[in-house]
Amino acid sequence: MRGDPHQLRLSLAGMSTPSTQHTAHPAHPAHPAHPLPRPSRPGGTRPPPPSAAALGALGDARSLPPSSTSPPPGCGRREAGGLRQRERRRSVPPRLGPPSPRGTPGRHGRFLRRRALPLIRLTAARSGAAPPPGMEESSSCESLGAGRAVAARPPSGDSLSSASTSQSDHSAHTKSASLVSSDSVSTSADNFSPDLRVLRETNKLAEMEEPPLLPGETIKDMAKDVTYICPFTGAIRGTLTVTNYRLYFKSMERDPPFVLDASLGVINRVEKIGGASSRGENSYGLEIVCKDIRNLRFAHKPEGRTRRSIFENLMKYAFPVSNNLPLFAFEYKEVFPENGWKVYDPIWEYRRQGIPNESWRLSKINERYELCDTYPAILAVPVNIPDEELKRVASFRSRGRIPVLSWIHPESQATITRCSQPMVGVSGKRSKEDEKYLQAIMDSNAQSHKIFIFDARPSVNAVANKAKGGGYESEDAYQNAELVFLDIHNIHVMRESLRKLKEIVYPNIEETHWLSNLESTHWLEHIKLILAGALRIADKVESGKTSVVVHCSDGWDRTAQLTSLSLLMLDGYYRTIRGFEVLVEKEWLSFGHRFQLRVGHGDKNHADADRSPVFLQFIDCVWQMTRQFPTAFEFNEYFLITILDHLYSCLFGTFLCSSEQQRVKESLPKKTVSLWSYINSQLEDFTNPLYVSYSNHVLYPVASMRHLELWVGYYIRWNPRMKPQEPVHNRYKELLAKRAELQKKVEELQREITNRSTSSSERAGSPAQCVTPVQTVV
Repeated sequence: MRGDPHQLRLSLAGMSTPSTQHTAHPAHPAHPAHPLPRPSRPGGTRPPPPSAAALGALGDARSLPPSSTSPPPGCGRREAGGLRQRERRRSVPPRLGPPSPRGTPGRHGRFLRRRALPLIRLTAARSGAAPPPGMEESSSCESLGAGRAVAARPPSGDSLSSASTSQSDHSAHTKSASLVSSDSVSTSADNFSPDLRVLRETNKLAEMEEPPLLPGETIKDMAKDVTYICPFTGAIRGTLTVTNYRLYFKSMERDPPFVLDASLGVINRVEKIGGASSRGENSYGLEIVCKDIRNLRFAHKPEGRTRRSIFENLMKYAFPVSNNLPLFAFEYKEVFPENGWKVYDPIWEYRRQGIPNESWRLSKINERYELCDTYPAILAVPVNIPDEELKRVASFRSRGRIPVLSWIHPESQATITRCSQPMVGVSGKRSKEDEKYLQAIMDSNAQSHKIFIFDARPSVNAVANKAKGGGYESEDAYQNAELVFLDIHNIHVMRESLRKLKEIVYPNIEETHWLSNLESTHWLEHIKLILAGALRIADKVESGKTSVVVHCSDGWDRTAQLTSLSLLMLDGYYRTIRGFEVLVEKEWLSFGHRFQLRVGHGDKNHADADRSPVFLQFIDCVWQMTRQFPTAFEFNEYFLITILDHLYSCLFGTFLCSSEQQRVKESLPKKTVSLWSYINSQLEDFTNPLYVSYSNHVLYPVASMRHLELWVGYYIRWNPRMKPQEPVHNRYKELLAKRAELQKKVEELQREITNRSTSSSERAGSPAQCVTPVQTVV
């Protein structure tokens, strides 16, 4: 009974879950934003994850005996916290990989636990005292690898997949932590997680005069006596270092040591503030605007030349594409046990869905990307449409993006296909081949004699596109088709919405008008429309057993949001860690979302109209779903934040370029490391301990403003006025491990009782008496 998933759901109903508590993320980073040498694990291998049966009795874990959680007699709060921390360090293997916001790996093999805040860190510790509260740990891709023949010596594809490298040789990767405090910054040890007290023991990182360098990273410039103008704690004097990957600031004061570390890839623009004749303290320096909500300001002395030198090097290495230099991903040489580039195999994924079958086939017509240069090489198309007709269909669809299969229902055979808008224009052009194609999609589903066409755009925008030669399907031309507009706005509206959101969350939050200010950004309204659209698609396929076609204008922004979210609702495989990686590779990377243009990797043109937070909105929607279904996803919030941070970092090759064709041309799988290589090397950091596999269950999230909220753990993680709080999933992991240990002891006692009763009966020469085993639920 303890293994019954329904019982688990009930047993967890009264417990706090990660979705109901916000993880406070610091306002200043506190870990290394880059991989450092990994320590060896104490005790050998890491313990196995709790079994499904172990999850079943989680609800009873709250009934642990007092001795398992209470401090020994006479042990005060501080001593008890220290004992608990030492016990955790003995029983829980050190975390690998990107610092969670809890600490940082030391240079001499020690490793601190950390929470999930990438790309910037702050390390602070006072000798013999507790750390401060909250201290936790261009338009084409052709120039992305420019100059790499000399500067870069990336690992080969074979070396990436080598599993012979020991765990201690792998780095803990890029992240950040921030300084989180209450309204007034204090150093009370009672205001932060006991796990963070280990900072007092390991502070090697903050003692380094130079940043710990990644493989392939080199120092390009260093300026002493620079002042970091922190919007929360004031001015801090120190040394500023620029490498070909990051910006690194270390305070001159050792009490407390202060380290700030940010990837250059996260920089949106660099501006000079003040002139040589500027008066006033700290009025002459640099302002660095970041893509992840933050701004960083540094003051230089006017009499020196450090500002000019730092500015020139930042402009050179933060925007390498604009300077015909390789992105750091081509220089990075870390080796991981698994090759993340092999996570997604299109043939295997289509076979998992049962393709090919009697209605669908796999076509290699785009093997050389001649049919559509933004589509993958392998396409799933209706079996009765020959390749020659596919070419005529492509001529009628924007950018040649014909309707192709994304997903097929395993029972009803209803399908989700994606494409771009038809090129009907103001004259209302028609294409017999395109009409026949959609009819073939409808006929492949015997459960329904209708097909729904979901146009992501507002109807006004779709009509306006006719003037540009685009438009939408006419219900008169497409028999048995119903057209639905989902009213999701374009990339320019979304970019402006994010700009407004940044204004209200950083650096200060106006408490008195918070709700009205948040409403004025329309950010949650956009999230609601995207979720609601995906929900309608999933419902038509699951409940209506009807095939659907999804498109926007070009089919690589809003279309990707809708198809990937609807697949998450329909298919439990995509809710696993590896399944989600496959989903991103398939629906976003292989189908040509324009990451290079939307993010602007290495491009100094920050005002480019093509930039937009499309992928960020998708991840935000996924987070909203994890809140509503805390046991349905194998990954945790830290996993989502890590993906977003490396969307910008340019440390991995995963999000570089804008199409599969460009990635093949740039040889990214051979010359860069995949983000999935890093993540899959330390899955325990990204696993949701509450996860229960309901692979056949369909999720129906509530797409209502009443059930949506701002993702505080991401958008406001840099604000120190958030109360520091230990991630709930860490506490659950500890409870699960303790429960499994106690359950094992109970089973051993049951066997011992049975053995003793049997031997006692044999000695007495009488038939063995039946002894009922002790039924104890821990």
